[in-house]
Amino acid sequence: MSLLAIGSVAFDALETPYGKTDKIIGGAGTYISLSASYFKTPINLVAVVGEDFPQEYIELLQNKGVDTTGLQIKKGEKSFFWSGRYHNNMNSRDTLVTELNVLGTFDPIVPAEYQDCQYLMLGNLTPAVQKTVIDRLENRPKLIAMDTMNFWMDIAMDDLKTVLKMVDVLCINDEEARQLSGDYSLRTASKTIMAMGPKTLIIKKGEHGALLFQGDKMFFCPALPLEEVFDPTGAGDTFVGGFIGYLAKTDDISFENMKRAIVYGSAMASFCVEKFGTERLLDLSEEELTARVAEFKDLAGFDV
Repeated sequence: MSLLAIGSVAFDALETPYGKTDKIIGGAGTYISLSASYFKTPINLVAVVGEDFPQEYIELLQNKGVDTTGLQIKKGEKSFFWSGRYHNNMNSRDTLVTELNVLGTFDPIVPAEYQDCQYLMLGNLTPAVQKTVIDRLENRPKLIAMDTMNFWMDIAMDDLKTVLKMVDVLCINDEEARQLSGDYSLRTASKTIMAMGPKTLIIKKGEHGALLFQGDKMFFCPALPLEEVFDPTGAGDTFVGGFIGYLAKTDDISFENMKRAIVYGSAMASFCVEKFGTERLLDLSEEELTARVAEFKDLAGFDV
């Protein structure tokens, strides 16, 4: 089933206790697409970059099965750029530079060949842009999933609540779930948030795994303890990319299959943090992914 991903394609400059990078390819749309490509191709991508974005990066996406027909290149303008420094615990970071550039005026144009999408993944962008994408689709996809963040809750809550009524799956972290719902208990928060529109809620808890809620059903997937985490940038986007990619591959949106999709998304995220940026997502083998999923199965499985 066809998969459409919307999100930023950008430059990142990263610094962690393990080292630092110059400008490298980043952005939510990049991580989502690369992760989903291990399950389903082509990934139809709608995003925007400036004239400064190297052709080699575009070819990198294309070589991984990403269709870039929907990638706008704005002449005479610069791409979105973010620079950050992670603390020793890797759970907190300082933003050093944020330059919106082309992303500040992004008008998402959905090409005609993308109109038949069955699965839509709305990466973290302004709620207004996310709504525009949904409005511009001629037919409603089988499943619409979206990511968002506390920044939009601070400055665009009304717009965010409008989009929430239009989607099937919302993916946020635990801090964002508490802010959006006003509830501290994540189980209580899930009910409050699902009443806003999405029938399914995923709450990411970083190194502590992820929770899946749907109605009265609940599932927990642990995070795989890793010996070293080099760079957590993009792990959340890689997670949702693996999740939506697996659903599109299997074309099964039952709760039981979403549980499997959560595990595959978690496995992809565990690879992402092993190297800087997207590096680890470019050289995965099917054998490595299968073995990693088996580790999750062993980690969480038990008999009573």
